[in-house]
Amino acid sequence: MIDDELVSGHLQELRRGTVVLACLLILKQPNYGYALLDLLDRQGFSVDANTLYPLLRRLEKQGLLTSDWNTDESRPRKFYRTSREGTALADLLSRDWDDLDAAFRTLKGES
Repeated sequence: MIDDELVSGHLQELRRGTVVLACLLILKQPNYGYALLDLLDRQGFSVDANTLYPLLRRLEKQGLLTSDWNTDESRPRKFYRTSREGTALADLLSRDWDDLDAAFRTLKGES
């Protein structure tokens, strides 16, 4: 039996980059952090808030996301949206993901 801690570490490493791509794809439609956390979780990307918010700030700093504050409600919310550069990167990463998926299917004998 494989050690749970070992499995957890490798799963975390495998999923790390996928969360970036998932955010870039989801945020083609504006959304705010808490709703994004919920949506990611429902789509199978369990992400901790302490991981997501720094990631959003980093992607914004890199120019891959834009943000605007919505102050229409009693509680202001920062809405994020994928920028043109972020959309281009998401397209590139998606193509690479498809290539990797095909390569893994070949390795597993599914081609």
